[in-house]
Amino acid sequence: MDKLNCTLTAVKNLRSNVRQCFEHLADGTDGEGVEESRNKFVHDFQEKFGAINSQLREVEQLINGLQVPPTAYSLGNTAYLAQETSQDRQALYPQLVNSYKWIDKVHDHSFLAFNNLNQNTLRRSYNYCSQKRPRLPFSSFNNDPDHIDKLLSEINTPPHTSYRVFRPFGSNAVAIVTISNVLKAAIVFKGVLIEWVTVKGYDEPLEQDDLWAESRYEVFRKVQEHAHSAMLHFFSPTLPDLAVKSYVTWLNSHIKLFLEPCKRCSKYIANGLPPTWRDLRTLEPFHEECRNC
Repeated sequence: MDKLNCTLTAVKNLRSNVRQCFEHLADGTDGEGVEESRNKFVHDFQEKFGAINSQLREVEQLINGLQVPPTAYSLGNTAYLAQETSQDRQALYPQLVNSYKWIDKVHDHSFLAFNNLNQNTLRRSYNYCSQKRPRLPFSSFNNDPDHIDKLLSEINTPPHTSYRVFRPFGSNAVAIVTISNVLKAAIVFKGVLIEWVTVKGYDEPLEQDDLWAESRYEVFRKVQEHAHSAMLHFFSPTLPDLAVKSYVTWLNSHIKLFLEPCKRCSKYIANGLPPTWRDLRTLEPFHEECRNC
């Protein structure tokens, strides 16, 4: 398309110069016949005519340089898209050709990969593949009513952190974690897996009817977003007890939410909020804007 645009521009310039040359000839017919004026007129005409010849050769070179898409990539009637007057439709055909080339290369590479894989002699026998290998049982759906209570009691918690467990959904437990006078968090379990976390301020109600309602404070809504990210980070169906202990330990690191400065900028407040993010490994406080700096 770039070559075609250059060719069309050259043709347009050639037509413009030819028109100017004929206008110059028309103006020269009214001369008075003075020798000096006649020589100047002939000199100007020769310059314009020479420019037209050079531009004509340039147009011929550009036309010869235009390459028609190879027949191997001819896409049938879609070639008529290049003849559309709309620029949006004119660009469709080159895109189709590039897509066809890409698919053709994928086909060639997949054919080579198929041949190489067929030459692999390290194949397992049918008897080996048909043997059923025993799987380790998952303990993530352990519905023992006392398991969550025992698990939370084994966690080393700060002295002002308390847990209260109730079961409004049958055997699945909900743990209300109260961290000093800072915040409350409701951890909804399915077996031993954490399914949802709601974080609210210490002065806000957090009972069965408030498990899905967000806090009215922006700082605790931001902490809840980070708590969901940490919930996904510590998720482990094979080691659910360790995942719960690690997550609750991370949650307890918010005990000094309003007392610790950011480890990056050393400020207590940024954009009206304290450092709400806690590093998943070191438990150090960071502002949301500072954790990726």
